[in-house]
Amino acid sequence: MQQQPNVITYQDELLADGSVRRVFNDGRQEWRRRLPDGRVEWRDNQGFAGIDELLGDGIIKRTFNQGQIIYAREQGYGRTLWHRGQVMTVNQTSVGGRVGAILMGMGAGFLIGSLVLPPEHLSPEQEEMLRQKALQQQQTSDSSGSSSDWDSGSSSDSDSDWDRPEPVGDGSASDSGDWSDDGSPFDGGDIGDVGDFG
Repeated sequence: MQQQPNVITYQDELLADGSVRRVFNDGRQEWRRRLPDGRVEWRDNQGFAGIDELLGDGIIKRTFNQGQIIYAREQGYGRTLWHRGQVMTVNQTSVGGRVGAILMGMGAGFLIGSLVLPPEHLSPEQEEMLRQKALQQQQTSDSSGSSSDWDSGSSSDSDSDWDRPEPVGDGSASDSGDWSDDGSPFDGGDIGDVGDFG
């Protein structure tokens, strides 16, 4: 039986320069900027930085500046599952208004629902197949006029930090990048944080 993920919510704020500031309910902040190729460059207030790329089937590839790669999977309704299903980020910006209130009022059962875990590893060939699938999905959505959290710049769920390596430029042996407080779903052997692609 799959353990229920730790749910972390966030809201996005569009800044004057066109970038997005993402504020998580656990105190983290992330600044996000879309690159010309559609990927999203991000950095956070804990010294981490990297690039998020939306692959096909709702899979997000997060590459940290140090080279570590993790994957997440969008679950719909602004939800993204990270860290082998241990963390779920929920974009409160994308589920705002009356519809959002109804969905959030449905409670944890709705939020957790039937979740599809992200892959732990993909080969370069598998990633390329997913990129091609994403391109086809984008062409279909462009012709139908639909959009997703990813398209809106809210990065559906690039939530950020749940599998992170050491902070950029820190190098401190005392900071493992783990969420080691008592409320954390991670044990001391985990490498930190992942993010919502939002």
